[in-house]
Amino acid sequence: MENKNEFFVPINEVAKELDVPAHTLRYWEKQFAGAIRPVTGAGNRRYYRRETIEKLRSIKSLLYGKGMTIAGVKKILHNGTFDAETKDAKTPVNAGVKKEEMPSKININTDDIDIAINLLKQAKMFLE
Repeated sequence: MENKNEFFVPINEVAKELDVPAHTLRYWEKQFAGAIRPVTGAGNRRYYRRETIEKLRSIKSLLYGKGMTIAGVKKILHNGTFDAETKDAKTPVNAGVKKEEMPSKININTDDIDIAINLLKQAKMFLE
C-alpha cells in the first residue's frame, strides 16, 4: 500500500495487503455482515476503512493462524469477545516457530509409522 493513512482503500489493495484473494474478502463480508461493511462507490466498487482492514486482519489471524472455523469466529463476534481473542492478531499468520521452542529430540515410534503406512496402503487400494 502506498499510503497507509488512506481513509478508503479499494478491495484489490486490501487483498494485496492481507495476502488473500479479493473473492475471499467478499465471502467474509457475507459471513461477517455485521462486522465487515465496506463502502461501495460508483459501479459497486468496494472500499474499506482502515479499522475494517484491521478487523479483516484479525479475522484472517483467527481463521488461518489459530485454525478457527467461520462459525467459531462468528461466535466470538456475537459474544463480544472479539478484541480479547484477537489481541495478538497483528503477528504474521505465517510466522514460524522459534528454534528454542522446537523440541530438541522427537520420539518416533516406528511401529506406529508402520501401522499408518499400512492403513494408507489399504485406503489407496480401496480408492483405486
